[in-house]
Amino acid sequence: MKVLLISGSLRERSLNTALLKAAGELLGDKATCEWASIGEVPLYNQDLDGEEKPAAVTRLKAQIENADALLIASPEYNYGIPGVLKNAIDWVSRPAFKSVLAHKKTLLLSASMSDMGGVRAQGQLKQVLAGTLTPILPAPEFAVGSAQNKFTDGTLTDDDTRQKLQRLLNDFLAWV
Repeated sequence: MKVLLISGSLRERSLNTALLKAAGELLGDKATCEWASIGEVPLYNQDLDGEEKPAAVTRLKAQIENADALLIASPEYNYGIPGVLKNAIDWVSRPAFKSVLAHKKTLLLSASMSDMGGVRAQGQLKQVLAGTLTPILPAPEFAVGSAQNKFTDGTLTDDDTRQKLQRLLNDFLAWV
């Protein structure tokens, strides 16, 4: 199975990118993981959404199309998802209801220094992805609160969080 990892953060030391890295490690040989890059996707402009799309958009769409499933980890900015993630979704969600996101099984994760762990961003992300016909694993949110205490140098070191993530990933693989 091929899983595409998409981080909604551009930060070099992102907790969400670190969470995806941990997920990829825990998937082990059960899946082949590939990283998507959304930082080079230009701001959505329908005038550019013709036959010849920007190269970063074409690459991202191809990665999503070739993946069996998606893992998206998003930080929470002002109770919502980062603009860079929403922008990438806007590009790849076209044409409406027939995009590469339609029917692509997806797992949402979040990590935050707040106690809430980014759960409000996941709620917004679920709403946005519902409009693209992207099915989300029907499970409680996986949100790592106080994440700065659970990662060391980009590695998930909290055993309880690792075990919970492993169980969730097993459920996700069975669902896909």
